[in-house]
Amino acid sequence: MSALARPSSSGESRLLVRAQGMRKHFHGQGQVVRAVEDVSFELGEGEVLGLVGESGSGKSTLGRLILRLIEATAGHVEIDGTDIMGLAPAQLRRFRRNMQMVFQDPYASLNPRMTIGHALAEALLLHGICARSEVRGRSAQLLAQVGLPAGFLDRYPKAFSGGQRQRVAIARALASKPRFIVADEPVSALDVSVQAEIVNLMKDLQRNLGLAMLFISHDLSVVEAVSDRVMVMYLGKTMEVAPTAALYDHPAHPYTAALIQAAPGNRHGQQKIILSGEIPSPAAPPSGCVFRTRCPFAVDACAQQVPALRPVAPGHYKACIRDDLEL
Repeated sequence: MSALARPSSSGESRLLVRAQGMRKHFHGQGQVVRAVEDVSFELGEGEVLGLVGESGSGKSTLGRLILRLIEATAGHVEIDGTDIMGLAPAQLRRFRRNMQMVFQDPYASLNPRMTIGHALAEALLLHGICARSEVRGRSAQLLAQVGLPAGFLDRYPKAFSGGQRQRVAIARALASKPRFIVADEPVSALDVSVQAEIVNLMKDLQRNLGLAMLFISHDLSVVEAVSDRVMVMYLGKTMEVAPTAALYDHPAHPYTAALIQAAPGNRHGQQKIILSGEIPSPAAPPSGCVFRTRCPFAVDACAQQVPALRPVAPGHYKACIRDDLEL
């Protein structure tokens, strides 16, 4: 099994998304910002992969790379066997009906001059989902799917609360009947009182529609609740990948353990790992293991070479040379 593969099981879903060697470097002012560096993963039909890490770890950039919303410096993405990196612009536009994104800020992702009905109609007609005469009815069905009344179709985004706007954004993402969704911090811009409602809605939709989902969040409790597996990123690189229960109960990488132990209501881990300093600049990452400058367990060898992502248990991988740690 490769370091990007899913754990095998008799009930494993069919592979839908395969990302290999994803890399994104931004050039400017004489610097190269290594936002994403050699990240790989696989995702099956109906599976949710949670993606966690601090701000600046490259999570959102990776999400946009996977959908080709920004172009990769290197790497390949296959969705249902189609290499989307090789698609011409017209082909990519047609293929986008299979993959959609839910953004962090629902107000910024909706056109304030466009009614909700217009926004949904645009998505339906663009992807040829239904005839123009059926748009109104289909739009009402989409709103019903996310718990909103049909009367909202004639209103503008400013008339809604943040939670309602995010429901509309989810409905628009579902309009094309996608098989894969990237949810980029979908609740972080919302009031705490409505975050759980949106998370539960997305869980229900994902399960009922059989969607594959890359769920990006800095909130470890949310990721634990929605994900089948979790990938941890730091400074553009993968630190750990594991089934959700295994990762939260038995983290193998010091960074993962530190994140879990710092989370509110933490019930995992025996010792407290305190991270010193801040995440380094991706324009000047440390040599060797990029986490070593903040890791309390770093040794001289950690600066010498980039640790490979290697198996520590079935379906569980870490990028750390230390095997003698009890986290």
